[in-house]
Amino acid sequence: MLILANVRERWSGFLGAFVAILVGVALITTTLVIYDSARPDVQARYAGTAALALPEQAVDTDGSPEDRMPWSPSEAEPPLAGLDKVPGVADAVVDRSFYAQAIKDGEPVTDEGALESGHGFGSARMASYELVSGRAPSGTDEVVVDRALGAAVGSELTVNIAQGRWQFTVVGTVDGPGYYFSAAFAARQQPGVRTIALIADRGADTGAIVTAAQKVLGDKGSVVSGNGRAELQPAYIEHKRFLGVQLISAMAILGLFTTVFVIASMLVLATGMRRRDIGLLRTIGASPAQIRRMILGEAAVVGLLGSIAGCVAGVAAAPLLRSVLDGLDVTPPDMEITVAAWPLLTASVIGGGVSVMGAWTAGRKAARVAPVEALLDSRSADKGMGRGRWIAGLAVLGLGVLLAVGTATSSADDRINMAIFATMTLIVAAALLTPVFIGPVGRFLTAPFQRGGSAGPVLIRAELVANPRRAASLVAPVIAAVGFAVLLSGMVETMRVAYPAGEALKVSGQTIVTPDGTPGNTDEVVAANPVGKAALPTRAFVRKDAQNAENAAAATVLDVLGTRDPRWNKPGEAVLGERTAQDLGLKKGQEVPVRFADGTSVTLRVVAVLPDDPARGDFVVARDLVRTRDPAALTDDIFVPGDAEASDAVPGTALHDAAEYALADYETDAKLTDALAMMLIVIAVGYSVIAVANSMAMAAHGRRRDFGVMKSAGGTVGQLLLFSAGETVLVIVIGAALGVLVTLPPLAGMASGLSQATSSDVGLHLSTGTLTTAIVGTLLAAVVAGIGVTAKTLRRHAA
Repeated sequence: MLILANVRERWSGFLGAFVAILVGVALITTTLVIYDSARPDVQARYAGTAALALPEQAVDTDGSPEDRMPWSPSEAEPPLAGLDKVPGVADAVVDRSFYAQAIKDGEPVTDEGALESGHGFGSARMASYELVSGRAPSGTDEVVVDRALGAAVGSELTVNIAQGRWQFTVVGTVDGPGYYFSAAFAARQQPGVRTIALIADRGADTGAIVTAAQKVLGDKGSVVSGNGRAELQPAYIEHKRFLGVQLISAMAILGLFTTVFVIASMLVLATGMRRRDIGLLRTIGASPAQIRRMILGEAAVVGLLGSIAGCVAGVAAAPLLRSVLDGLDVTPPDMEITVAAWPLLTASVIGGGVSVMGAWTAGRKAARVAPVEALLDSRSADKGMGRGRWIAGLAVLGLGVLLAVGTATSSADDRINMAIFATMTLIVAAALLTPVFIGPVGRFLTAPFQRGGSAGPVLIRAELVANPRRAASLVAPVIAAVGFAVLLSGMVETMRVAYPAGEALKVSGQTIVTPDGTPGNTDEVVAANPVGKAALPTRAFVRKDAQNAENAAAATVLDVLGTRDPRWNKPGEAVLGERTAQDLGLKKGQEVPVRFADGTSVTLRVVAVLPDDPARGDFVVARDLVRTRDPAALTDDIFVPGDAEASDAVPGTALHDAAEYALADYETDAKLTDALAMMLIVIAVGYSVIAVANSMAMAAHGRRRDFGVMKSAGGTVGQLLLFSAGETVLVIVIGAALGVLVTLPPLAGMASGLSQATSSDVGLHLSTGTLTTAIVGTLLAAVVAGIGVTAKTLRRHAA
């Protein structure tokens, strides 16, 4: 009851922490709700299936589950025959997916899923797509198409496939997307069997079908049903989901850090301003344990209330975040927002836990308050740095410096994360060590103003020197706001300069043939450009232990490139990068069986292990081998030397010089990168600005006795408001300076790493507009909050 009474009595002192928890929990709730809603759904084209029989699953080099290893046609025959006889199964259908895209009026028809739009006609039964007109295809030059394509039965249709443009006769239309060919044609495009769909009789028991089907497969695969069928997703949807999850994860991590950082600093400030009240409680007999329980109880109540309000606000804000992600094209089609219990519980636990942990830190110090401090000013014990804070600050600073150095030497995939973690660490270090700088910096900045004879600068300097910890708590959210704004905007500006310049340098003097409206280059495009690099990628499987060929867990999936480079385009040979060779335990001269997309294995001899080179590839084989084993594979960008002529005569291709290609390649991801950086800046700066305003309001409210004394001593309202504004400006200036300083080492490390990666001179670039906006926004919020509360306090005093 005492705890609830304290919260009611001192609601204004807890309001700042309540708002901070509300905003933090709302942010975490929103991101978790969207994350949960973005989980894979069963494809519409599998809606008519009871279950799917899938081959064994391979792993990547890190041991994480990845692709399914296709059955060869001969391997698929026994399970297909057995599955077709399972009681309750009306039909077992081999489902094949490969590249198919119509060409109309000389241009490819827009289709995000074109890479997997081609199927055998039997696959139409899986989604219960009905023939609207015509008949099923029987010849290799016949096709059934979606009626929305507008192709009439009997008309000729040009369809782009991996081999190039083919003429087909439209023999039917269906009421669903895709291109449906004869079973024989589909088997030639994708010989390997990746999926066998089980279509059930009406009223059949799905559970019984799954059990019987699994017995048929044995250890050669697995059977999935219900939501388990969502494992099979088109590549473009998986890519969108991956980008969306990356963006949401970054928002959640930054939001979590900012929440912890801000709430902890605000609770320390609030508790520190109550030393006199706590001293009074100690005088009347309260024990240290009772003080700790009181502070923890208050924090728990505030955390609970803030978490409840934050969950409500987060759910309400979820559609807004979803619309933003839709605009960035990083959400799966037809994604619906669903609110499950675990996002709300997780966000509430984080909000309450952060509140209690922050209060525990502040409560430990508060419990040591002596009874005599009831007679002293609430801030009289605020004396700089303690031993624990020195140790923690220096340790965190050392870790931040190590992370900043690591930013320069980390890989391209880890560089951004390393820079963010380094900045987070340095922000914490700056907040811990701020009391060391407050006094000297305060003296230095106020010195020029003391010559005018005004008492304001003297009072401001005295306040900062006498109460460095209070000032440090006010500075902390400013450091976070400015630090993240400078870091994120600086990263974008630095990469904007570095990547195009580095990429242009790599392909200087070449003409690049790129897909334009298609997911890749066909063999027809390659034939039109017979000179230059034309890598043909595929997914293949290698067993780390050749003697253990029956063990599925030993299979590793790899990106294999077929090359026409005469140095490596040799039958029966493979060239490996050093890292891949190490992961697979292979050496030069060894032979290794490689299982390809058609389900068959080919033994290759490792003729060379070379330093890793993304331009060459990590596992390189002859181009004809890939084309033979993966007839549906599409070629990457083609790099034509300057002394040869590049052609874009084939529809769906475009030509670029080195500069255009580098810029276009960067712009592909630049939109998402810029949007991600801006969203993170808005989150970090917006949340920190709210915290700054709350902190300043709390500080002004806690100093109402001081203002009363100064007013009684002759201070006018204008002078006191000017004093409040001056102190606030000085605190913001110190916080902004520290915020910029903590980001410079990570940004410098990132620029150094980019210089090495791109082989070009990359300097450190800052966005002055973003920096100015962050500082001005923080300053305005803090000044308005401080002056507003001060004016209200003075009006009450006058009354």
